[in-house]
Amino acid sequence: MPLPFLTADRVFEATDDVPLPYDDRDRWRRPYRPGPWRVGVAALALLLASFVLFAAVVIAATAELTSSAVVFALALLVIAAALRLLRMGVWVSARGLRHVGFLTTRTATWEQVVSVRTVQQPVRWLGLPRTVQGQALLLGRQGDTAGEVPLMTTHNADFVGRAEAFDRAADSVEAWAEEYGPR
Repeated sequence: MPLPFLTADRVFEATDDVPLPYDDRDRWRRPYRPGPWRVGVAALALLLASFVLFAAVVIAATAELTSSAVVFALALLVIAAALRLLRMGVWVSARGLRHVGFLTTRTATWEQVVSVRTVQQPVRWLGLPRTVQGQALLLGRQGDTAGEVPLMTTHNADFVGRAEAFDRAADSVEAWAEEYGPR
């Protein structure tokens, strides 16, 4: 019984060279997966938000609606913070490079990017003031007097304990910068 879908000698169809729908280079994409620390903290925040939402329903049933509205607004704030935490990181597209922080987002077009390079230096551990020796992916922009800005490090919430994932992500961002950066 021939199983053509499992054999290597089948004839490839002409539609194999069509770009895949997710291969749109103009869309902003993160060239790596969010790390377990970031996902874990966001999951715990969403779990907390579910309890706060339940408390809002109980308060609405037993007390004043204004108290319930305040607790409901608190739950929405926790949900928004968890979603923003998951959005944080480095995003790339054919238009430029975007560094999304918790409160700020900085976008640089590829024409503004002077350099994207990986260096060995002291880095912050999980964003806390404590520094450890690690690697950082630095972004140099035209006209930026502050110097090079670290985009991601081996000890941030995405890459702590995952040095190989940092290397792949840094290589990917550097490849985007080399492909779309100024010549």
